[in-house]
Amino acid sequence: MRYQLAPLYCRPWTLNGISARLIESHYENNYGAALNRLNVISREIEQFDFSKTSDQSLARLKRDEIVALNSTLLHELYFASLGGDGRVLPDALASAIAKDFGSVDRWRQEFVGIANGLAGGSGWVLLTYVPRDGRLINQIASDHDQSIAGGVPILALDMYEHAYHLEFGANASAYIAAFMRNIDWSAVQSRYEDAIKVAPPRPLEQKQFADVPSISVEEVREMLESGTSVQIIDTRPKHYTTKAQDIMEGAVWRDPERLDDWIGTLSKTEPVVTFCVYGFHIGCETASTLRKAGFDARYMSGGHFAWKAIKGPVRLFDDGALVNSRLTVTS
Repeated sequence: MRYQLAPLYCRPWTLNGISARLIESHYENNYGAALNRLNVISREIEQFDFSKTSDQSLARLKRDEIVALNSTLLHELYFASLGGDGRVLPDALASAIAKDFGSVDRWRQEFVGIANGLAGGSGWVLLTYVPRDGRLINQIASDHDQSIAGGVPILALDMYEHAYHLEFGANASAYIAAFMRNIDWSAVQSRYEDAIKVAPPRPLEQKQFADVPSISVEEVREMLESGTSVQIIDTRPKHYTTKAQDIMEGAVWRDPERLDDWIGTLSKTEPVVTFCVYGFHIGCETASTLRKAGFDARYMSGGHFAWKAIKGPVRLFDDGALVNSRLTVTS
């Protein structure tokens, strides 16, 4: 693939406190060099002879490719971030930033603080929208190959010394202040509006259990920590429990194949949470059966291993896990 140079987005002569000379040098010598390097690497990959060259050489080329590609993408975003009145944000974007950071001032303090922390070193400061979480986040990209997977950067500040040393010398703070004065917020908002249209990663769907409510492991932990009375049933298959070493603290194990034998020991006045190994089938099926019998039952998403992944408390799986048909957790 032959990558094409993007025209300079901002108008250098209009910038307040950043000279056209600095922008021109940055654009030509750094962005241009990155693009040329990317095209050289791209040609090498296209001509790569798999029969004569090692896989390690290919891996090196792919590492070099992502560095060069991200360098071009981030430089294009950097130039596209300049050219406006950085003091005034459109209302919609100001509201979005305030929602995710508490206030525009707090966002600005964090963004500038990160930049000052990189002064004298290298890296990028990015305002990035993360579709999975539906929110904005400030991030550092210490190298060109660092990014938030799935994130959509909408504002970029280049803190590599090549971006400011020619004009500002070691006075990175003055450069940062000049950048902040020149942010083109209308362009940033346009990119934000595009970013929020990106769908988050598709969540796990179990269509056969679409009518069975779930509960996250975090929500279960909050219930336990708040002292909410809840009946927690470990329904991992019996054959699995023979090799199980631990069980969730506050849970009792019940054989899912003998539900009719123990369903009568549960209370219908307190919620029930069921779970299995990974949260796919048995915990869901058990919760579904309990709901049909009139219980307020939900299955715990992710099951036993999700609970362990959030470092939820567990205890040794022994005879103590099998006693007491019903467990009520209180504070």
